[in-house]
Amino acid sequence: MVGQQTFHPLVSVIDFSGLEAQKRAEAQALNFGFYCVFYKQGTNCEIRYGRNYYDYQEGSLVFIAPGQVVSIEEDGADYKPSGKGLLFHPDFIKGTSLAHAMKDYTFFSYDVHEALHLSEEEKQIVFECFGKIDYEIRRSIDKHSKKLIVSNIELFLNYCTRFYDRQFITRDHANTGVVEKFERLLNEYLVSEKPQADGIPSVAYFADSLHLSANYFGDLIKKETGKPALDHIQAKLIDIAKEKIFQYNKSVSEIAYELGFKYPNHFSRFFKQQVGHTPIEYRSLMN
Repeated sequence: MVGQQTFHPLVSVIDFSGLEAQKRAEAQALNFGFYCVFYKQGTNCEIRYGRNYYDYQEGSLVFIAPGQVVSIEEDGADYKPSGKGLLFHPDFIKGTSLAHAMKDYTFFSYDVHEALHLSEEEKQIVFECFGKIDYEIRRSIDKHSKKLIVSNIELFLNYCTRFYDRQFITRDHANTGVVEKFERLLNEYLVSEKPQADGIPSVAYFADSLHLSANYFGDLIKKETGKPALDHIQAKLIDIAKEKIFQYNKSVSEIAYELGFKYPNHFSRFFKQQVGHTPIEYRSLMN
């Protein structure tokens, strides 16, 4: 697509600064069938998901998973690409430890406004990783090549995990606001009639309410509070359930439906898992 030579059919490192000036093209939707990581330099093109633009500035990493659709727009008649890219096909890592670990790199499912912004030092580490991968791609393939390339991709992704942890910390004030909003939305949901109509709220529901991807929201809550978002939801459910249990005019079935459980036995099982006693046992013990 960009006119660079391909040295390996399933993995490439692209240096966009080596390309000639490009003519402006109409924005086009691209459905990548492989993992892409782009390091963005300059501000003369935008990447867009749907109607939303990526949270980018000069010096940021963009992660695209297979199957995601993006649009690329340029802002001039001619523009000079810059930055670097790492692209690898899912088939390349099949049968390796990295294939099993890919689900842990949740930033490939982060939303459009959750890019990774790098410091100068972090950028150098990223470029060193790209350089080692590119070195292995360009040399003659031998029995060590795949293992070394995969290892360096995994090393790069582990560094990205560390850098995202740093970004969560440096954006601590904004993150604290997200935690507070989550707690408020959770309280409002569970004391309303929404559970009866829509059921127990999911992590994705609150992420969507806060305009975040489910993965980014889940990672942020865990890093800020030390507990997964689901644990917060379940703990709040138990708190409210305990209060309702002492409303003696209500049966366990009524409480279950009010909290969003479709079946009373599911509520009783959940309560016992969390508290150690069934709702009826708990009511008797606390009398």
